[in-house]
Amino acid sequence: MTRPTPVLSLEGVSKSYGRIEALRDVSFSIQAGEFVGLLGPNGAGKSTMFQIISGLFSPDGGTVEVFGRRHGRDSAAILRRLGVVFQVRSVDMDMTIRANLTLHGRLFGLSGRVLRDRIDELTDRFGLADLVARPVRHLSGGQQRKVEIARALMNRPGLLIMDEPTAGLDSPSRRTLVQDMRALATEAEVAILWATHLVDEIEHADRVIFLKAGQIVADGTPGAMLEQAGSGNLTDAYAVLLGAGEDDAAR
Repeated sequence: MTRPTPVLSLEGVSKSYGRIEALRDVSFSIQAGEFVGLLGPNGAGKSTMFQIISGLFSPDGGTVEVFGRRHGRDSAAILRRLGVVFQVRSVDMDMTIRANLTLHGRLFGLSGRVLRDRIDELTDRFGLADLVARPVRHLSGGQQRKVEIARALMNRPGLLIMDEPTAGLDSPSRRTLVQDMRALATEAEVAILWATHLVDEIEHADRVIFLKAGQIVADGTPGAMLEQAGSGNLTDAYAVLLGAGEDDAAR
């Protein structure tokens, strides 16, 4: 049986900023419904990878295909089915939650009852229903992050890329968000690439990719990582495979 076209495919992708190599010969693919954790320390190249996948940057070498298409003439078709949560805030801080979500929904052609129902669905999911008339600036950091995530889901994407999505969230909220996104991947067959430096967030991912200094050093299931590293838990495996000391391992 022929394997379906990957939702996301990177082949030999490289990117440099002057003499600094942010990504070096990165290759991997993700299928529909896969929840993939991208784990690496700050400066590993995670954000650069996301900027390339979303079409903000072009790679210096290699190819990137999203839904079997490449950025350029197909960028509009890609962006219609892509959801992005960047590490840096991108919502309008002076607009209300409802106004932010309404504007984003309209960019994808949503209107009327469909738009209202989508906003209600997502604000309920993230515990924001009672705050929809409040300007984002007046929300807590965790609530602002939830608005970012809700906005990324307005178009019901087939691929959701999330760069440190739990920044500003407390531990219970982090756990709930991970569970919600896992359920979304399974139920709606949404492919999710979840970048983090926190091991506990991706312990139950379908696959884990370890990134260090712009290179992939390991790619496999959590179980395969444990076996490869000869470790009893993913935190220790992360330290072993990245060549990090215990003080550097994500916890």
